[in-house]
Amino acid sequence: MNSVIDTILAHRSIRSFTPEPIASEQLETIINAGIAASTSSLLQVNSIIRVTDPAKRKALAAFAGGQDYVESAAEFLVFCIDFQRHYEINDQVKPEYTELTIIGAVDAGIMAQNCILAAESMGLGGVYIGGLRNSAKEVDELLGLPQYTAVLFGMCLRHPAQVPQTKPRLSPGVIVHENQYQALDKSKIENYDGVMQDYYASRSSNQKQSTWSQEITGKLSGESRPHIKGYLNSKGLALK
Repeated sequence: MNSVIDTILAHRSIRSFTPEPIASEQLETIINAGIAASTSSLLQVNSIIRVTDPAKRKALAAFAGGQDYVESAAEFLVFCIDFQRHYEINDQVKPEYTELTIIGAVDAGIMAQNCILAAESMGLGGVYIGGLRNSAKEVDELLGLPQYTAVLFGMCLRHPAQVPQTKPRLSPGVIVHENQYQALDKSKIENYDGVMQDYYASRSSNQKQSTWSQEITGKLSGESRPHIKGYLNSKGLALK
């Protein structure tokens, strides 16, 4: 084990922060760590919007479903797919292909994970805000995103005022397959359901009585932001 592995395995989402600001040198390091991440074919198809305007922070918190920590975080970063710069370099670029949208989303996730790991290595904490996609069009307009550019998610960063438990994950025995896809061993899911019920019961603020299986069934059995395809298409993305 080493300090990098320790930081990765200790990851937890932080939603309660102290008033202490993040130093400019720390933010610069976090951003540079993100930019250093792997990027498909060196395309570098992402942009980060740093939001410092209090009025915009307030609006983004509402757009994300009333997540107040978007307002209170020392730094709030919005990660975007960005093919606009490539189109401006040469208008023969064809950003409308779905493969390119996938590349933009994958690369943004890699970039953001570098950012949050860099922050956590400095004793900071953060949380991803996928809720921005609840109102993707409104967030897009608020941030003035041009064509071929689309909002993906946000990230709150600040000094943590809490040390929550690490949330248990599925075991490698469920996640990792060798040579070909393996049939699901439901006994391992039943075991994980028990682990998660114990985890929820140990949290004084938690009211959940359901299992992990019941939770994910509830989330996946209904519509999931059905407006997203139309939003991406309106930005000239994922059309083909």
